[in-house]
Amino acid sequence: MNAGLFAQYVVVAIAVLISAVVVARKQFPGGVRRLRIACALPLVRDGRPQWMRNLGKRIAPAPSASGPNCAGCDSCGPSD
Repeated sequence: MNAGLFAQYVVVAIAVLISAVVVARKQFPGGVRRLRIACALPLVRDGRPQWMRNLGKRIAPAPSASGPNCAGCDSCGPSD
């Protein structure tokens, strides 16, 4: 396979991945939040190396103080 063609496929794959992430965050904020929590929890457990705990803290979403029916869209917060 030609190196130029491979580079083109890589660029297209990255663009599709970024687009999918943007759409998922916009259309399914609650699902994305749950996915981030599910990915971060195993990393922040006791006994993990410090670098792994730091990575888990970066992946984890900000705490939310809203009710159980919240989808995590932050639209119910105070408005300016």
